[in-house]
Amino acid sequence: MKRHAFPLLQELLGLFPCVALLGVRQCGKTTLLRELPPDWRLFDMEKLADHEAIARDPDLFLRLNPNHVAIDESQLLPALFPALRVAIDNDRESRGRFVITGSSSPELLSSISESLAGRVAIIDMGPFSLAEAYELPPSPVLAMLAGRAAANDLANVPARLSLGQVTDYWLHGGYPEPWIKNSPRFRKLWLQNYLQTYLDRDLPRLFPGLDRQKFRLFVQMLAQLSGSIINYSDVARALGVSQPTARDYFHIAHGSFIWRHLPAYEKNAAKRVVKHPKGYLRDSGLLHFLLHLQDRDDLMAHPRMGASWEGMVIENLVRGLAAAGVDFNAFHYRSGGGAEIDLVLEGEFGLLPVEIKHTQHVDARSLRALRDFVAERGCRYGIVINNDERPRLLDDKLIGIPLAAL
Repeated sequence: MKRHAFPLLQELLGLFPCVALLGVRQCGKTTLLRELPPDWRLFDMEKLADHEAIARDPDLFLRLNPNHVAIDESQLLPALFPALRVAIDNDRESRGRFVITGSSSPELLSSISESLAGRVAIIDMGPFSLAEAYELPPSPVLAMLAGRAAANDLANVPARLSLGQVTDYWLHGGYPEPWIKNSPRFRKLWLQNYLQTYLDRDLPRLFPGLDRQKFRLFVQMLAQLSGSIINYSDVARALGVSQPTARDYFHIAHGSFIWRHLPAYEKNAAKRVVKHPKGYLRDSGLLHFLLHLQDRDDLMAHPRMGASWEGMVIENLVRGLAAAGVDFNAFHYRSGGGAEIDLVLEGEFGLLPVEIKHTQHVDARSLRALRDFVAERGCRYGIVINNDERPRLLDDKLIGIPLAAL
């Protein structure tokens, strides 16, 4: 199954000495490495022999293997990063020499930025997007949203999936192995073991002093907090920990790629805005496992249904733009008066506010906050993503797009 990030990986290898693939465990990073040409050598830091071969003397290893080396789970060997800097600096003109991957480490980005700044390009990977799960190419809608194609052709973009296919993906999430095997029993056991490995092996290895029982409760709490404004004091009180510890827990969850932190958009604010962040569990299947939702009926009846849909749509937008190599930042917006925008994207394309609805038809009155945001900040247009049958113009500056067209 083709990943949309692979063309970006090929492009960046032609421009940079090193490329880093970062993402949650079991999202497909190692499988993507196997798509590299046959002359690339793959080393896995979770294999004892590979770890010892590099850890014994990283500088010597990279002198003996100066080109076409891929190192999986590189966060398990922090000494690798300064050695990579030396190896790259010894031949700065060469491109496409190294690929590293990493997961489950909030310190990974700081290690890369400190040792490899200017020498490495970063690709943020996640589990399958909706399009990848059904083996579709990237949607032309993404190019329009990124300002790389004219938005006036949007109405001609067809919905590429049925509502049933969209709902199945939403319920089950995008982790590759359970998606491909498509067995309810296997999916349940896989997610159960996945969480256990994350909590009992990965995090203790990276954070020896972490209170595992408290953090286990925190992960369960994330399912209820997904899609909510985060108040660190309330979370700390519920867990019986200090507020700095609660912040650290969110930092660990975001840095290990299971949680997406969305800061508040505060720029050019004409009104008082809520400054608390918002966040989502990145995979809807993991969220529904934690909420004990077994089927569509359970999902549609659950009080967190709207927040779950919102988080899944946001992830698909963010993953799609990231796989296309678009430079952007993601925020949420809420004014003191309660006006809310689910997602605000700011990047090379300008400022793009996005409202997310599960319904097919959108009440014009519910889009007042989106209209005001577009007008006050001079946005090219605003986007509404819902379950309509086709894209349509909702207003002179509001465009409705069904998720099935993405």
